[in-house]
Amino acid sequence: MIAASTTPLLSDFPRLLSGEIKLSVPVYTVYGACEDVAVLERFRAGQYNIENLHVIDEATTRCIDIGGVKFRLLGLGGAFVPHKLFDNGDGQATIAGGQGTMWTTALQVGELVDTAQRVYDVTETRILVSHASPGREGLMAQLALAVKADLTISAGLHFRYPTSYNEFSVQSDFEGFRTKLLSSKENFEKIWDAVKSQVEAVLDDNQKLLLEKALSVVERVPPPVAGGGSADENAWKNCWNWNLTDAAFGQLVLDIKEGRVNAEMRSQGFNYAYRRQATPTTPGPAGQDSGLALPTGQNQPGGGSVGPGSAVPTKPGTPAYSKSTTPAPNAKPTSPSISKSGTPAPVGESELGSTDKDKDAMKKEKKKQKDKEKKAERAAERASMPQNGEVNGQEGGKKDKKFNEGVRVDTMGVEGTSTVEDGLAVSPSAETGGGHTPTSRRGPRNPWTLFVKHLPVPVTEEEIKDFFGEARNGIIHVKIPQSYQGGAKSQRHFAYVEFGDEEAMKAGLAKKAEKLRDATPQVSVAEDNREPGSGRGRGRGGLA
Repeated sequence: MIAASTTPLLSDFPRLLSGEIKLSVPVYTVYGACEDVAVLERFRAGQYNIENLHVIDEATTRCIDIGGVKFRLLGLGGAFVPHKLFDNGDGQATIAGGQGTMWTTALQVGELVDTAQRVYDVTETRILVSHASPGREGLMAQLALAVKADLTISAGLHFRYPTSYNEFSVQSDFEGFRTKLLSSKENFEKIWDAVKSQVEAVLDDNQKLLLEKALSVVERVPPPVAGGGSADENAWKNCWNWNLTDAAFGQLVLDIKEGRVNAEMRSQGFNYAYRRQATPTTPGPAGQDSGLALPTGQNQPGGGSVGPGSAVPTKPGTPAYSKSTTPAPNAKPTSPSISKSGTPAPVGESELGSTDKDKDAMKKEKKKQKDKEKKAERAAERASMPQNGEVNGQEGGKKDKKFNEGVRVDTMGVEGTSTVEDGLAVSPSAETGGGHTPTSRRGPRNPWTLFVKHLPVPVTEEEIKDFFGEARNGIIHVKIPQSYQGGAKSQRHFAYVEFGDEEAMKAGLAKKAEKLRDATPQVSVAEDNREPGSGRGRGRGGLA
């Protein structure tokens, strides 16, 4: 059907090549991580040409004179994958890639330095455009130093918000910046030492020259500051970096007028509406606050307020429990203090009451507390024992047991303090005027989550993202559950892939590949098989 169609079904690329549709303004771009290396080589060789499209790479640069500023555009495409720095893949020249993915090589880094040196003009303002982020990859930060970049623009992190920073704003001091670059240098040298003899045996004279320039980038580490003086590195404060959102989620606009570069960023951001589906705790009697309540009227991210007895909003997936027995800021605890040993500190007769009725109530409360503690101990033992050779939960049963032991508080029936029930800290019971805290260890599942089973093991998050092709840009989180057998940790054969919204999830279902290595994964919308607080569960709902 695709071959017989008179109009392109996969993309508008053939229509751009034929001139049927045109780009109305000049477009300057680098290639990303999911491209066809053969197509890019045809662009470089001049076999493909699209009006107003300019692909910037290690061998191609452009200068734009606008708003009183001459911008020199230097570009480097492809993902930064350290173990592929010396692998050309299916590429026939210096562009590296294969099977629909692209990556950066050491020779490309060397060629970009060579290009930057040949066109250097002190009157120009240099912008390094790359797929990989200099903020995340130390080698890219070193490359920015080597080509004397004034500004950098990258887009390889797939964030829902753009970032704007310089190294001075995100490092504690200049030595922190140097540490980042020294770590990059050390990691590169480990790889280089392993492949050096093989690489040098196959390089021609021109490639050896490019390799020398790449190695000079690795060595580009500013000297330390002597005697507490100021850093002698202009880029430390003056090189500004932007990491963009994906094109579907936002943009960066640079407005250049009279030599000044103004920046405006917009983004779609995160959708927090799903939090409204969370069930709040049951409020206690009027005038008494739950141990997890925020001060009355305190503003929350959603624009409302949290009153007495309401649960504190948490990050998605964060358990709504508390390890502390400290009352809320506006609470007025009337309970006696508790000593370090867990025994109530001495108090006056007026506080505990001197009648027989009060003493009987205290005895009953103590007995009730002991029963709860025994129940908590049994729950902790069950949680720490593997079931069928494995333990649900990413950290394993040992951590769960420690958690249960860590939050057990011997309150001795003192009014207004937290107790332990089923291994979790809970607020005072109805008899003491409080409301129970939800006992779930996780919040509601992201409703736009796909369940992927029959995965090869081991598998990386990047491989799973690549499995979804063009839809990978909509992925916000990948969770690969672990199993524990005999104390050893290993990956399960399934994963949960969270998307930012419903459209992105539908795109994931439509764009997924058939194969991931030799495996044929099956993909479906994840089902929430258990309600919060209903236990740990097994199978698809047990590890979300």
